[in-house]
Amino acid sequence: MNPATLIEMFGYLGSALVLVSFLLTSVVKLRIVNTVGSVIFAIYALIIHSYPTAVMNFCLVAINLYFLWKMRKAEKVYDLTPVRPDDCYFCYLLSKYRDDISTTFPGATLDPNVVDRAYLISCDGKPVGISFGKDEGENLELILDYTIPQYRDFSVGKYLFSMLAKGGYKTVSYTGPVENHMDYLNATGFRKQGDIYVKDLH
Repeated sequence: MNPATLIEMFGYLGSALVLVSFLLTSVVKLRIVNTVGSVIFAIYALIIHSYPTAVMNFCLVAINLYFLWKMRKAEKVYDLTPVRPDDCYFCYLLSKYRDDISTTFPGATLDPNVVDRAYLISCDGKPVGISFGKDEGENLELILDYTIPQYRDFSVGKYLFSMLAKGGYKTVSYTGPVENHMDYLNATGFRKQGDIYVKDLH
């Protein structure tokens, strides 16, 4: 493969990453992928001597890095609200995010009648997390632990577990689908124990 073709493929890679970034629902991931794509495309532009294109992409990199830094510095303040599993607003949120929940937790039950603990996690008054499970004394069996896409940086889960610990629980177990959930389980300290995943809260 000749150098000209390799350079052109390099440019296509940068363009593809920039385009793919706009399909991501997580703002953080969007900006990270967009930054990588913009860097690649800026280098490609310098190679082919398209300096206006290079300048534009380096500006995009700077903008993305600024907002990533700003998001990292901004402290999220969460609130935990215990609710009844059949609470109207809680059921409304389950319905509102049903499609995304089904994608994130394929096969998970959304029936409030099978649980006895339910929680809403809010950030500045906006509901960002939905969790419910079964009370087993010192353990809470989580059936659903859902976070809306814009807040999937594991901070909602870490806050939930800190509040559950303050509420007297010593462990949290999870037996639901893990197909799209392993990164979260690993990042928040769950360990596999037989057929379930368990996290120590103390």
